[in-house]
Amino acid sequence: MSATPVPENTWQGSFWLPENVSPMTGGQDELFYFIYGLSIFFFIIVVGFMVYFAWKYRKKKEGEKTIDIHGNTKLEIIWSVIPAILFIVIFIWGFRDWVKLNVPPQDSMDVRVTGRKWDWSFMDVRTGAETSDLFVPVNTAVRLTMSSADVIHGFYVPQFRINRDVLPNQYTVLWFKAEQEGSYPILCTQYCGTKHSQMVRYVRVVSQAEYEKQMNAAQGAGLTPAQLGKKIFEGKGACASCHDVSKAKTRSVGPPLFGSYGEKQEIILSNGKKETVTFDDNYIRESILNPNYRVVVGYPSVMPSYQGQLNDKELNSIAEYIKSLKE
Repeated sequence: MSATPVPENTWQGSFWLPENVSPMTGGQDELFYFIYGLSIFFFIIVVGFMVYFAWKYRKKKEGEKTIDIHGNTKLEIIWSVIPAILFIVIFIWGFRDWVKLNVPPQDSMDVRVTGRKWDWSFMDVRTGAETSDLFVPVNTAVRLTMSSADVIHGFYVPQFRINRDVLPNQYTVLWFKAEQEGSYPILCTQYCGTKHSQMVRYVRVVSQAEYEKQMNAAQGAGLTPAQLGKKIFEGKGACASCHDVSKAKTRSVGPPLFGSYGEKQEIILSNGKKETVTFDDNYIRESILNPNYRVVVGYPSVMPSYQGQLNDKELNSIAEYIKSLKE
């Protein structure tokens, strides 16, 4: 995964919850504290009575008989009716917030979200721009249509109080509206493999002008093929989540790529036979579109196919970027 600079934000919020920058979900915080307060109140009541009765009905001397205690209908009705009323209040309160969270406004900005091991990618439907972090204008409703390219992931932004599973072969929908500029982490809440804990990107809430600037840049305006390839490699392609491109050539899920172009690679075919190939443009293209046909010896056959996800311009740009990884 490409490194996304972590914003140097100091902790804001309460002891229990981070700052809420999406006021539409403020009711969730209020409900949380309401239930939390009730829990403390009834804990004190119940434990208090337990201690009191343990003391009052303790055995005081040998041969003393236990006092007979008969039921109290009025008391039993009270401790049944009060919890029932509280349950109804909590249900209605939570249901109202659930409906609000699941019905996006008609004028929402549409963003397509793709989760894959181990990264996120975002496509702004209006401009077609694809980014590795989610850029949105401040004070704008954003509807997320999400799917997974491999396994189940979980899209969670603590500061927005939104969380939804991201599933393969189907879409899930979520929306939010941020009213404060800043960068807020996107976390995966479903264990999805080796680098699950590193599957972190950010929602970048910016001004309208900055948003337009980022969308223009994301479309590759003014970039060389190698620069565009790097952007795709780190963003849309999520290649950086499995392949190291540093001079250190660190072993990861996939083989390191620095200085690999033009070298010989020992690979194993899908039928189990081994052969040696040249790491060239054809090999790069085949490895992206049909990654499990030829696999580098010593590495697992786990890379998903990008057939239909990358066009020729993007494939060529990735090849140019990999070529540029040299001394």
